[in-house]
Amino acid sequence: MASNKQLLEISEILELAKHPSKLIHVDRILSLNEDGESYPVYSVIIGPKEGNVPTFGLYGGVHGLERIGCQIITSYLRSLAVQLPWDKGLRNFFQESRIVSIPVINPAGVARFTRSNLRGVDLMRNAPVEAVNPFPFISGHRWTPWLPYYRGKAGEPMELENQMLFDFIKKFHYSSEFSIALDIHSGFGFRDQIWYPYAKSKELFPQINETLKVLSIFEETIPHHVYKIEPQSKNYVVNGDVWDYFFDHHYQDQKRGNRIFLPLTLELGSWAWIKKNPFQFFSKSGLFNPVKSHRFSRTMRRHLLLLDYLRRIVKNNPFF
Repeated sequence: MASNKQLLEISEILELAKHPSKLIHVDRILSLNEDGESYPVYSVIIGPKEGNVPTFGLYGGVHGLERIGCQIITSYLRSLAVQLPWDKGLRNFFQESRIVSIPVINPAGVARFTRSNLRGVDLMRNAPVEAVNPFPFISGHRWTPWLPYYRGKAGEPMELENQMLFDFIKKFHYSSEFSIALDIHSGFGFRDQIWYPYAKSKELFPQINETLKVLSIFEETIPHHVYKIEPQSKNYVVNGDVWDYFFDHHYQDQKRGNRIFLPLTLELGSWAWIKKNPFQFFSKSGLFNPVKSHRFSRTMRRHLLLLDYLRRIVKNNPFF
């Protein structure tokens, strides 16, 4: 079995730790162990580690099979690191705002080519959130970890990876007056999609107006983008969605006043890759990731405009 330290995504994070800039911080925030293998989880922060500065968060690898999200994130972070020595404007940007990231939330799943974590739990079905009119099975179940979409046992705490993520979100996003989190997945549909809450129901979530404003500015700024933009629940509802849980927890805490936290999902349409290369269907990695080198390269550069826009809109808060 491959060691987590041999993963390309982890190697790239560790390379960022060697960068001489004092603006880049790489920390080991969790370590999972099984059968003599260690699966550490790393965070990357560019900008201030403390304070209520504008915050853009990037998250990937919740589902271990969907490695492309991790790779988009590490590629983007590496690009920013390369620019820092010569781009004075970028250095100034990160004096007053930050990017925070956990590029590989489920390193054991990535290393083992599994959707779930070490305990067979689907981390995106694991929060204490119940969906309204969920679909059987695919929305999350509690039958057995041997089947996909397993939520874990009722009444148990969230999995360690989700507890870690929750602590990270509370520390860096909740302290900000305006923050956006982008969680990158792949595997649904023929088009790349940007989803916003809720995932648990079709009702409008409380900060829908702020979300639509951010996305409408994006469409005005980049009118020829490739994304289909809609609430996740328009496609299917989900039990245990962690971003619904994080959002509701933040919103219901009245001590936070008018602070805005917008969780978004970038869902890459991997069916298009399979349509163009049907042989991918017979590979675990091919179901959720581009296999051909030119498609991989295209995917790496395809989303740069979106990531840069979200980074900049957080800094230039349109609500204050």
